[in-house]
Amino acid sequence: MLTQEQVDFYHEHGYLRIPEMFTKEETDELSDEMDRLVETWSFTSPGWSGPWRQAYMDPEIEKKSKLTAMHDLHFYSSTWMRCVTHERLTGAISQLIGPNVELHHSTMHIKPPQTGHPFPMHQDNPFYTHENNKYVDVLVHLDDTCHENGEIRFLDGSHKMGGLKHVITMPDGSPCTPHLPFSDYKLEETVAVPAKRGDVVLFNIYTIHGSYINQTNKPRRLVRVGYRDPENKQTFGQSMNRPGLMVQGFRQRLPGMELFDTQDGGEIALAK
Repeated sequence: MLTQEQVDFYHEHGYLRIPEMFTKEETDELSDEMDRLVETWSFTSPGWSGPWRQAYMDPEIEKKSKLTAMHDLHFYSSTWMRCVTHERLTGAISQLIGPNVELHHSTMHIKPPQTGHPFPMHQDNPFYTHENNKYVDVLVHLDDTCHENGEIRFLDGSHKMGGLKHVITMPDGSPCTPHLPFSDYKLEETVAVPAKRGDVVLFNIYTIHGSYINQTNKPRRLVRVGYRDPENKQTFGQSMNRPGLMVQGFRQRLPGMELFDTQDGGEIALAK
């Protein structure tokens, strides 16, 4: 799926755009199914919290800014199950992290028109912390992205810094969504990676990224899909203690590992 040049680019820069991962017909189907999921299952909220909001948005926009989201689309739609297990996509991931690839999660991110939520600079590791960087996030694009609607932006090569400490409290001590100090990590210093519908953009779990607000009159629709080496143990966060689908290769049995618990509420078996 990937050339050696693309593999080398990912490891050097921490991100990679793959054009036309999905055909027009596949993308149309994913788009239609996304609309149905939005109507049936998604939720809209003010989005991420934190003092960065006042730095990124004027007071009126900040009050109106929204984010429409939903976790694990593949649990609700066979169309999206086919997407997250797509052999071209999972084959590309195996070239980046090794032959064995486990699906971790999928999450809808929709920036509504005009006031669609910006994202402060951050790594994804604080949200689903893993022991190493054999974890790739994938953004499946259902709409063309550009500066005006808030395309994804990366701090080039930042994955080489490893996991960083994030701001997790407001000035008054109350909790907020993890993000990096906006005085030290600036969106204007990032590389913009606009993409077309049907493209995917991959990035390392440690790559610092963010995006501007959606200023257009149309929503900007993405789905993030996370894949990991099954031996990369999770220690915190979203989808903790649950097995994922093996989409490439084989789950190796490590010393002390038992079969997954089949009882309700049972935790997955981990190496002892």
